[in-house]
Amino acid sequence: MDAGGENNLMTQLRRGMLPYCVLALLRDGERYGVEIVRSLGTVEGMVTSEGTVYPMLGRLRRQGLVETYWQESPSGPPRRYYRITADGRRAVDTFAAEWRRVAGAVEHFLSL
Repeated sequence: MDAGGENNLMTQLRRGMLPYCVLALLRDGERYGVEIVRSLGTVEGMVTSEGTVYPMLGRLRRQGLVETYWQESPSGPPRRYYRITADGRRAVDTFAAEWRRVAGAVEHFLSL
């Protein structure tokens, strides 16, 4: 593997996991977009931008995994809030179980 390939692999892994990380954040309560970006940014390796998160939130909404509503903001324009749906909860729970299984298998081989 070349170095560029490894970097691309890590980008692809993050891209695949990011929607589930957002769904997991929303299990704890509804949030608006900037809150989601900031929460992701507090975890090393998950730093992302609004330009990545907002299109992904739109896809999650179209897939029925999140729903949205607008709320007036105490400072500035109204904010669009996102909350997880029952389908979103099932999706993140399924992902979590599969993630644990696969991560355990990978750890097995990395520790040899």
